[in-house]
Amino acid sequence: MVEMEGGTTTMTNSTNDRYAKLMDGPWWSQFRHGSNPWMARYVYGLLFLITNMLAWAVRDYGHTILREMERLKGCHGGKDCLGAEGVLRVSMGCFTFYFAMFLSTAGTSKLHEPRELWHSGWWPAKILLMIALTVVPFFIPSAVIQIYGEIAHFGAGVFLLIQLVSIISFITWLNDCCQSDKYADRCHIHVMLLATIAYVVCILGIILMYIWYTPETTCLLNIFFITWTLVLLQLMTSVSLHPKVNAGLLTPGFMGLYVVFLCWSAIRSEPPEGRCVKKSEVVSRDWLTIISFVVAVLAIVIATFSTGIDSKCFQFRKEEKQDEDDVPYGYGFFHFVFATGAMYFAMLLIGWNSHHSMKKWTIDVGWTSAWVRIVNEWLAACVYIWMLVAPIIWKHRQAAADSTTT
Repeated sequence: MVEMEGGTTTMTNSTNDRYAKLMDGPWWSQFRHGSNPWMARYVYGLLFLITNMLAWAVRDYGHTILREMERLKGCHGGKDCLGAEGVLRVSMGCFTFYFAMFLSTAGTSKLHEPRELWHSGWWPAKILLMIALTVVPFFIPSAVIQIYGEIAHFGAGVFLLIQLVSIISFITWLNDCCQSDKYADRCHIHVMLLATIAYVVCILGIILMYIWYTPETTCLLNIFFITWTLVLLQLMTSVSLHPKVNAGLLTPGFMGLYVVFLCWSAIRSEPPEGRCVKKSEVVSRDWLTIISFVVAVLAIVIATFSTGIDSKCFQFRKEEKQDEDDVPYGYGFFHFVFATGAMYFAMLLIGWNSHHSMKKWTIDVGWTSAWVRIVNEWLAACVYIWMLVAPIIWKHRQAAADSTTT
């Protein structure tokens, strides 16, 4: 028994020493010294990117192959529905893989646990598993795929919510870091410069959206979207500068950039047949459209990757000190984000509607996509304002409770 404990201790120490060398060395050493959790996250991101590209290829160029499969003949939307259904099948395989990884790695806390080895290694087995899980959905009846498509709406919404919290947490952390006693004097000028640039870009973006997307006075919906974005920017700034909040200009400036981007994305997602989108903006298969599509796919992967490794923004006890043998990020949360991200990229490729016709080299186009972006924008502003106001409300309630007890 003593020998077993000694062997376990030796294995733990060797694992900690090897990972300590990786942390002290240059970043490329993570790829030279075998499997490790730092290298693993990039491999998972690469697999996710390949799955995204496979789903796009199935949607745009997979009609001939899909028509050969007897089980897909029940699709009532013709070729377009076949393409959307093919995306859902690829998404289902990707979701199943990452959800299985979530179930098998959730709760991993130490680097020497067997589940850590499963997360960071066993790549031949996991690649074969992912290939098998990608192929199996193509033999599942169409009715089951349609049910998965409905569930994917909810999963994609969860992904957007997680991403929203992660972005707001990062902006808040950056502001707190710049306002801390350690960096306050050094970062004062940088903070003012960044805040000024953020507000200039926000105002410029709003003006350009008025010019580009409201060519006629009848474009009331676009006028409402852009004007309400300006109102949200003013509201976030006013709350942030309130004496009881005193959060400065940096966080509302960065949040303004985010909501302006979401508004722009929403209007860009409107069907190009509308009169409120200039003819020059109508999507066509040219180099600009292809570049925009590639950038959008890479943005999905980067957003999923960066959100997945940011599990600390969902921890309620952040003051706990991390030990040397603790995992660098939450494995279960990482895979859960990728699982919901699989549903999210499916919704973008089919325009949030399995019966929606999508042209080649397009992504996230349709009225459903536009309204999802707008609701996400409004929710982002509400969550940010609540994060500013909630501590004050909590203090008032605590003070009232203390006064009643005394």
